Amino acid sequence: MRIPTAPLVRCTLVLGLLLGPAACGEPTDSKVTIMVPWSGAEFQAFYAVVQAFERSHPGIDVEPQVTRALTQQLDAAVAADAEPDLAVLPSVGAIAKYQQEGALRKLDVDTADYAQPFRGLGMHRTNHTTKDAKDGQGTKETTETQGSQGSQKGDGGGDGESTDDVYAIPVKADVKSLVWYDATATPKPPADWAALRSRHYTWCLGLESGPTSGWPGADWIADLLLAEKGVQAYTAWASGNAHWDKGPVHGAWTMWGDLVAGARGDAAKTGFRAAVKNMPACSLSHGTLSAMGFDAAQVKKRRYLYVSPPGNTLQVSADFVGKFTGNASADEFIAYLASTPAQRMWVNRPGFALSADRQVAVEDYDDAVQGEIAGMLHTSAYTLCFSAADAMDPDVSAAFYRAVLEYADGAAEGPLLKALDKVQAALGSARSTSPPLCGTP
Repeated sequence: MRIPTAPLVRCTLVLGLLLGPAACGEPTDSKVTIMVPWSGAEFQAFYAVVQAFERSHPGIDVEPQVTRALTQQLDAAVAADAEPDLAVLPSVGAIAKYQQEGALRKLDVDTADYAQPFRGLGMHRTNHTTKDAKDGQGTKETTETQGSQGSQKGDGGGDGESTDDVYAIPVKADVKSLVWYDATATPKPPADWAALRSRHYTWCLGLESGPTSGWPGADWIADLLLAEKGVQAYTAWASGNAHWDKGPVHGAWTMWGDLVAGARGDAAKTGFRAAVKNMPACSLSHGTLSAMGFDAAQVKKRRYLYVSPPGNTLQVSADFVGKFTGNASADEFIAYLASTPAQRMWVNRPGFALSADRQVAVEDYDDAVQGEIAGMLHTSAYTLCFSAADAMDPDVSAAFYRAVLEYADGAAEGPLLKALDKVQAALGSARSTSPPLCGTP
């Protein structure tokens, strides 16, 4: 009889260790794949949380799959039945899309500590078969619709009254309704859209952003409509129940055109952050702190400050994480991402992330400016609304972004808005079931 060599003995032992848990009926999933769109500081912040999770969960390895074309790659993976365990979903519209396709799985995560409308991302249940139903968990049915305030049970409370199924968690949030300026060169601007328009400030306007070019203008138009006409008009538009070429939408569009008239020039071909870098040669910029690209040390020294338009509404956004497979280790990781300790860690890494978890207090932020903005997510003084474009049918959003670019290049708004009405009519109204668009913390 041949005596096995030492290398062969070692291989046999390793193979036995690998197969042992499976033979005993124990879970073998020790790798978690997650598709993410982040790079630079945003990815560094996320990866710091990944490393902390791996240290506290030995035996589970998290494998990020980084892509700048996340929507396209995730669509292809879902179609090929080759989904990652988890994926970042950039909008409430994406959550609705994958949930209604049966691709997303329910999450056993308590979101009671999250502010509305972030806590309301428990999707309204539908009566079609999802992957959860195939796993024997069954489904239930309700008739709530997108933007329904009635679905946000317990607004202003933290007792977790909502019984909707949770299909995504917000891992980092943003406030979009902010106007930024360099305090060393520009006096504090008025927190009023009409005054900002009449004083002819120079805007740092860049609309180029890869496959989603045009979104900075879309956010601005949404902000103007929300501030001037309120939640009802805003949700009607986002839900596909309002005309583009007349009424509040047309008014917001032309108001934006007047506001940035002097900056439209090369805006369609100028990157968003490239435009901001021209400050203080240009006076003001609009959007989230995380998008500005400001030097963190200068923000901490309060060189860059903001004003938010008056009123009781704010446009917000978030990056969410959803689950696509039955990997039990993915459940552990997504629960960790949603936990208060992980959220506290994330917001103090590069990238200026905010947390919608109300247990992450203003005082938990190392940067006071960042913490002040986060405080807006935790007060009942505001109604928070997700971006209208994010809730629209993706083809409507894409047409919206293209129209913004054409308008910046000099096209008249009339034909553009009539064309958007035709696109919307052809695609029908927004999905009948979706996370709530607006809510009060």
